[in-house]
Amino acid sequence: MYDIAVLTDGRYVAPDDNDWYIRQIHQEDGLVADALRRQGLSVVRRDWADPDVDWSDCRALLFRTTWDYFDRFAEFSPWLEQVSGQCRLFNEAALIRWNIDKHYLGDLAAAGVNITPTWFIEPGDARTLAEHVAACGWPELILKPAVSGAARHTYRFAAGDAGQHQAVFADLIAVEAMLLQPFQQRVLEQGEISLMVMDGRVSHAIRKTPKANDFRVQDDHGGTVHAHEASAEEIAFAEAAVAAAPFDVIYARVDVIRDNAGQLAIMELEMVEPELFFRFHPAAADQLAAGIARRLAT
Repeated sequence: MYDIAVLTDGRYVAPDDNDWYIRQIHQEDGLVADALRRQGLSVVRRDWADPDVDWSDCRALLFRTTWDYFDRFAEFSPWLEQVSGQCRLFNEAALIRWNIDKHYLGDLAAAGVNITPTWFIEPGDARTLAEHVAACGWPELILKPAVSGAARHTYRFAAGDAGQHQAVFADLIAVEAMLLQPFQQRVLEQGEISLMVMDGRVSHAIRKTPKANDFRVQDDHGGTVHAHEASAEEIAFAEAAVAAAPFDVIYARVDVIRDNAGQLAIMELEMVEPELFFRFHPAAADQLAAGIARRLAT
């Protein structure tokens, strides 16, 4: 019987010293596992989709690097339902389901959190992309799925070029919800700030910047990660955003930008399996582990 399983994706179970990305994943997951052990918890690391695992041998599951779930959602969704009846989940299943779908941005906005303006398009909507773009009125836009990650099917385009993306839009909207947002120009120069929130408090922050001639800040798309000293304003904004989620949140990554009006705004609030950049501040893993241990004790 294990106290907790640190969940990963099958591609990352085995170490590979020749692959910097897998090496980095093992470093991050290792920091978390070691911190949990310092709390006196027994730990195992597993592929969430391994069909041979009996999850009833774990008291709790911690989502860490399950970075294929959005490509395998038809498998992930029933699996989540199954394991939530056998183990305690961090974050909890209801929060994961809420956070998977970017419609949660509307809930944050209703709670008074400043978000990047977002136009949702529901599956089966027969209007063309150009019609939606015209209704939005934004001169430059981002199109992406409501359930996604790692910049999957994320496109930047000028309003007049919407027709160039109609074919892929038509394929996607037939089966999944999509959204449009105005492109945020400051991302190109300032990048995006990610604030890590452990058990309600910001532990550390990083800044992600895109490579030349790109807008995607993720390191697997050539973006660069830098240490960042968060300001009091940024810390307060991130903690308030997490507090606005109607769930118990043990960990979160708050992705923040200065929007086109110069105000702090939420790009995404990541609470399923965010990269938490523990290598920049290993003590944050101990904050996370302490929060988990306290919840398991009660």
